[in-house]
Amino acid sequence: MFSQLLGSYLLRREAITTEQLTAALREMDRAHIRLGTLAIHKGYMIASEVDEVCFMQTREDKRFGEIAVERGYLTDEQVHDLLSSQTPDYLLLCQCLVDTGALSNSDLENYILEYQQENELCDMDLDDEQSEKIRQLIERFFLVAEIPVSDYSVMYMELLFNNLIRFIGDDFTPLTPIPCTEYPTNYCVSQSLHGRINCVSRIDIDENSAVHFASRLAREDFTEFDEYVQASLEDFMNLHNGLFIVNMSNEKSVELTLEPPTVETEDVLQLAPASFVIPIAYPFGTMHLIVSLFGDKQYHG
Repeated sequence: MFSQLLGSYLLRREAITTEQLTAALREMDRAHIRLGTLAIHKGYMIASEVDEVCFMQTREDKRFGEIAVERGYLTDEQVHDLLSSQTPDYLLLCQCLVDTGALSNSDLENYILEYQQENELCDMDLDDEQSEKIRQLIERFFLVAEIPVSDYSVMYMELLFNNLIRFIGDDFTPLTPIPCTEYPTNYCVSQSLHGRINCVSRIDIDENSAVHFASRLAREDFTEFDEYVQASLEDFMNLHNGLFIVNMSNEKSVELTLEPPTVETEDVLQLAPASFVIPIAYPFGTMHLIVSLFGDKQYHG
């Protein structure tokens, strides 16, 4: 998550343009090596075991290494070895920004120092990607846009960013959140959660970007915007919100119910107060996450 939020910070500081960030993300995507790939390369796991762990990640909100250790495919020492052999994503992004000419090494050094000071980070924090630090960064991400968020909202967004990394790819940057009461749609999928908190979340995306998004999620090469692509968008919403419900039950003892995903038919959505939109830029295009999350009202079950 540090890489994604660092990109957003550099955009906000106008240190780079969206086009320069997109070019760097394309380079970063080619340079990234996943933990499962490293495990196969080192002989710690075979391909079928890696596939099984990847599948389990669609059922449990856990990192690859956690599941692999629980299932006896890796030891804690092997996970540590694999993690220490990976180049941190934020360093990959930084190097790609320099390689593509967006920033000089000197500029980058100064911006990283400012970013660390502003968010009270140190090198160890960046390497360990501590959950508490990530949540603080997400809170600040909204604070800069003057959008107040609850603990539940931060939990929701942290999980969403993690799920995008796990299932779509880490080569994205969340742009500045925008408060809004109405939104013009392209193709928009929504899903509602009910209980102590009520939430309506939506993904709005153009057809071409949807094809790329679905191809990554399904690990298939879709070529046109058809029912399979549309179903993939609904699958992602179901997957993310389902994991959120599990986390709320396990961590907060809050039980929520989930409605089936639906496709919005209105050209312009009328949104509830306290709704916000986050553009999420991938190299293949930009999707828009629209969230209306309410309360911690007294729940009467």
